[in-house]
Amino acid sequence: MYSLNKYIVNLTRSAKTASYLLPSVSTETKNKALKAMASALLKHKSTIITENHKDIRAAKRSGMTKSLIDRLTLTDTRIKLMAESLREISKLKDPIGETISSRRRPNGLIISKVRMPIGVIAIIYESRPNVTSDCIGLCLKSSNAVILKGGSEALNSNNAIFRILRDAAKNNGIPKESINLIQAKNRKAVDIFLSLAKYIDVVIPRGGEGLIRNVAKKSKIPVIKHYKGVCHTYVDKTADLRMAEQISLNAKIQRPSVCNAMETLLVHKDVAKKFLPGTIKKLKESGVEIRGCPLTKKICGQWIKNATLKDWEEEYLDLILSVKVIKNTKEAIEHINQFGSGHSDAIITKTKKNAEEFLKLVDSACVYVNASTRFTDGYEFGLGSEIGISTDKLHARGPMALEELTTYKYTVIGKGQVRK
Repeated sequence: MYSLNKYIVNLTRSAKTASYLLPSVSTETKNKALKAMASALLKHKSTIITENHKDIRAAKRSGMTKSLIDRLTLTDTRIKLMAESLREISKLKDPIGETISSRRRPNGLIISKVRMPIGVIAIIYESRPNVTSDCIGLCLKSSNAVILKGGSEALNSNNAIFRILRDAAKNNGIPKESINLIQAKNRKAVDIFLSLAKYIDVVIPRGGEGLIRNVAKKSKIPVIKHYKGVCHTYVDKTADLRMAEQISLNAKIQRPSVCNAMETLLVHKDVAKKFLPGTIKKLKESGVEIRGCPLTKKICGQWIKNATLKDWEEEYLDLILSVKVIKNTKEAIEHINQFGSGHSDAIITKTKKNAEEFLKLVDSACVYVNASTRFTDGYEFGLGSEIGISTDKLHARGPMALEELTTYKYTVIGKGQVRK
């Protein structure tokens, strides 16, 4: 008789055993495996897309929103990017075994702080099957065993990617049990492995706020998280308004369904009348619904919806934007720190003092000057890829890549010293 509990426990126990072996796998072997995995994705691209179409058809039947279907969809281009990400990870410096610091004590002891893998990382995620590939690649390069639990809406896509990557890794010297996917649809599976602190070292949830809060509430294992991405762009009074418009449009409409898309546009009162009408017109032409403060409505017309208090803290993940006219940089910073989520926020300005004040005082993981918040991404940061975005402050913050998937140990080398 099938036992879900036994299945999960056996899987996590095997992953733990594999995690003890991974630190001894050479950098050369890991890089060779990553390149083979990239090639396997491209070789089996048609299989992945066929399985992905099954998920998309089911999502449409269930009434899933367009933005979530976009997250779910895999195309030739997206699969090529997944493969390229694995290749980029293979080129990155291997963090394992790196000496972070070393000192010789007066008694002759040599004490070194050495970077090591965390162990077993469990990742719970929704909708985006490319996460399967990114997480496997980063965990492999950082010598961590990984346990993946994707959403049921992407089950076919995730299974296909997992099987292709696991087999390619195994054929190139990586322990099979170091790459795992929980294939049970039963929601109790998550509850079971969130209790297995004996085998799992950290949990990283990726998805909607509801999922992340549920994981954080139930987990007996440390959780690295961000609840949501309420990202802001502030157009200062000295901003290059053409630049500000381009950045605002990119931050909102380039891909509105992701956590680094702009959700609130803040505009200095001195440039609002000049900047807002044209920018909002272009946003509207792209299908964006505007929810504005009273002054925004006064400038741009009554067809703009009233922004409520809830709108200032809302992560829409859709073509909806809140707009507010403010007095100065100080008020912009105060608004962001009050209503933001600590994810990514930008100032558009020519004034060095205002830029420096914004960078120093906005309490977010990623803070920008004259650039779109859409760059908050491990690949765009040159990290190869990311395991997720953290708005926590311990131990990781912002895009989590190889270094954030490591911890350290102290090695102590002596010549017979004893403590007096």
